[in-house]
Amino acid sequence: MKIYTRTGDNGTTALFGGDRVDKHHPRIDAYGTVDETNAYLGLTRALMKDQPGAGRLDPLLASIQETLFVLGADLATPPTSRAAVPRIEETLVQDLEDAIDAFEEDLPALQHFILPGGTPAAGTLHVARTVCRRAERLTTAAAAQETISMHTAIYLNRLSDLLFVLARWVNHQAGVDEAQWRPGG
Repeated sequence: MKIYTRTGDNGTTALFGGDRVDKHHPRIDAYGTVDETNAYLGLTRALMKDQPGAGRLDPLLASIQETLFVLGADLATPPTSRAAVPRIEETLVQDLEDAIDAFEEDLPALQHFILPGGTPAAGTLHVARTVCRRAERLTTAAAAQETISMHTAIYLNRLSDLLFVLARWVNHQAGVDEAQWRPGG
């Protein structure tokens, strides 16, 4: 099987189920940005190799990457499609909330706004968080135009919260202090 198909050379792509849409279609923007989030999580995993906390963080990020593929398929499959794909369910959102609670237990209480940064892995988690927020905005914009499960947007909302907590946790595990935002410089 070749990696190129030439079917998209006219500026369209196929949704699951066969319908063709423009490559700038809201669904494509949304799941493309989910894919970008996933890529940053892969980068984070690579940066975390042999770092403090990698043994606890890597399985979680691997699981989230798998779920992001499900979420992308959910976005790429209109509810009227005959294609059968797994869908994002409320239990997956609960899993993220459980992870947030578990990782926050290891952290000092947040007393101020912090600037993104710290270790390379934490910085990458902050980038993933902002890309995830964009995916959420694009998903809700697509949902305003056509039927899309709101569990996808809720999952992305909660994932961005988790990524913030994980960035803090990675810095904490490495002994790196958080940079406090100071109004006015």
